[in-house]
Amino acid sequence: MSSEFGKALKVQIFGESHGKAIGCVIDGFPAGETIDSDALYAFMARRRPGGNSLGTARNEADRPVFLSGVRNGVTDGFPICAIIENSDTKSGDYTGFLRTPRPSHADYTALLRYGKSVDMRGSGHFSGRLTAPLCIAGGIAKELLSRRGIYVGAHLKSVGCAEDVNFPLHPTKELFESVAAKPLAVIDEGAADEMRAEIESARAEGDSVGGSIECAITGLPGGVGSPMFDGVENRLAAVLFGVPAVKGVEFGAGFNASRMRGSEHNDPYILSCGRVAAEKNDAGGIVGGITNGMPIVFRAAIKPTPSIAKAQRTVDLEAMTDAEIEIKGRHDPCIAVRAVPVIEAAAAIAISDLLLEEKKWN
Repeated sequence: MSSEFGKALKVQIFGESHGKAIGCVIDGFPAGETIDSDALYAFMARRRPGGNSLGTARNEADRPVFLSGVRNGVTDGFPICAIIENSDTKSGDYTGFLRTPRPSHADYTALLRYGKSVDMRGSGHFSGRLTAPLCIAGGIAKELLSRRGIYVGAHLKSVGCAEDVNFPLHPTKELFESVAAKPLAVIDEGAADEMRAEIESARAEGDSVGGSIECAITGLPGGVGSPMFDGVENRLAAVLFGVPAVKGVEFGAGFNASRMRGSEHNDPYILSCGRVAAEKNDAGGIVGGITNGMPIVFRAAIKPTPSIAKAQRTVDLEAMTDAEIEIKGRHDPCIAVRAVPVIEAAAAIAISDLLLEEKKWN
C-alpha cells in the first residue's frame, strides 16, 4: 500500500487535509511500552500549524486521540490507531485547482492518477498536513528509542542562503533538547536571525523559500542494516521521501564526497576508550549499508512552499488554453521550519523498524 511503511513496524497514514480527520495505524510495537502523553504532545507541538509566527495562520491543536492499541497509557501489543480531527479548514480557497492545477503541487498528477473524484482540498492526501500523524508514530518511536539509549535530533541547517553550523562529531542528547526548545531549531543563534530575514523577505514578496534539515541518530550500535538494496540509507531514504516537500537526501559528506579524493573522504579507524571508532564521520555512520557505531548523520533538502501569492502560469484543462492563477489561503513561507520534527519522526520510525526486524530491540 502506497501510504504504508515498514516491515516489522508498519505505519499506515490515512486521511485528507480538509477531511474529518487524519490519522495513523501503527503495528509492531511490543506490548507493555509506556507512552508519555505529555512528551508526545510537546513533540507534536513543534510542527503544529499556528504555533510559529513564521508559519501558516491555520491553527490546529493536533492532539491525537487513541482509538486502539493503548490502554491506560501502555501499549497492548495490538495495532495502535490514532486520529487528529481537523477543525480550522477553509476549503473554498482550493476551488478550481483540478481545472487549473497549481505548479509544483500534486493537482495535475493526482488528476492523472485518480481522476476527478480525488479530494484535493488543502492538497488532500498529498498535503504536509499528513505529517501530523507521521509525528504521532515517530514521536512514540523517539520516546521508546531514548529508553534504549538511542537519540534522534535535528536542526534547521539552512534557509535560502542562511546556514547553521553542522552537528559536532558526537552530538549529545542535551544538544538535541536545547535545539528543539528554540523557536527556530538552530545550533547557532546568529544563523536564526539570518534565517528569519530570508523568510520575511520571501513572505513580503508574496514568495517562499526552501531550506535543509540535518538529522543525527546517536547510540545505535554497529552491525545494524544490510548491504545492497536493504541498507540503512535505503530504509531511511524510503520514509524520508514520503515526507511532502523532501527533494533530496544525503548521508555524511553526501554530494561533497564527489569532489573529494579518497585520502580526504576515508574515515580513519582509531581506538577510543578501548573501542573501535572513526576519527571523523564523512561516511555518516553507515558503511556498506550497515552502521559502524558512529552517529548516523544525514541531511534532507526541503523545496520552497509551492503555494505562493505571486501570479503563476498554468493550463486551463477544460478550455485547453494557457491560464494564470493566484493562490489564496494560508501557507508557510518556509516549510522547512516546521519540518524539523517531521524528519526526526521519519528517522525514528525507520530505525525502530530495523531494530525490531533484526531482533535488536531490547
